[in-house]
Formats: sequence, structure tokens, C-alpha cells
Amino acid sequence: MAHVLIVDDSPTEVHVLKTMLEKNGFQASSAADGEDGIAKAQAEKPDVILMDIVMPGLNGFQATRQLSKDPGTSAIPVIIISTKDQETDKMWGLRQGAREYITKPVTEQELLSKIKTVLDA
Repeated sequence: MAHVLIVDDSPTEVHVLKTMLEKNGFQASSAADGEDGIAKAQAEKPDVILMDIVMPGLNGFQATRQLSKDPGTSAIPVIIISTKDQETDKMWGLRQGAREYITKPVTEQELLSKIKTVLDA
């Protein structure tokens, strides 16, 4: 069973994603901001990280960049899930080290497809 870490400051969004993941056999944990997300990624070594961008403190771009530069977490694929839907946001997210980018609201089918893509890579 793959472990997915959800990094998002919205309890509603975390609940929606967690429900989709657990229904499909994933183990899910969450972090409420970028700093907590990095700490949990280092401690838990999840198989995939779902990263929001707009959060207090360390934003998703900064947290993704730190995770991708850290030898202990650089192999964990990050999928950015954000309301930011501009092409420049997507390009910037991928430049920071994210493997995929999904625009909210996310569908269950798209979420599972992107997770499968990064796990199979």
C-alpha cells in the first residue's frame, strides 16, 4: 500500500483528498504547511507527496524546491495540486522539482492517474 503525504493548509481539501486516496487503497497522512510537510517527508518517507502552493509560511514552490534538493527526500515524487492554473505556475512548479501538476478542483480519476504515473516512473 503506497503512502501519500498531503501538504495543504485547507482541512476541507485534506479531507477530500484523503477520502479519495483511502477509498482506493492508499495510506494517507497530512501536513498543514510547507515546514511541517518537509519535516514529515523526512520522517515518514512517503511514496508520493501532494503539495498545495498557497500556504502560510513556506509556500508549496519553496517546500518542493527544498525537498527536491535534499538527498534524503529528492527521490520522493511531488505532485503539485493548486488553484493556480496559469501555464507559468505549472512551468515554475515543475522547475522546482515537481513531477506533475494538477489544477483544483481535482477529480479522483485524474489524481489516481497522476499518482500511478509518478509511482511507475
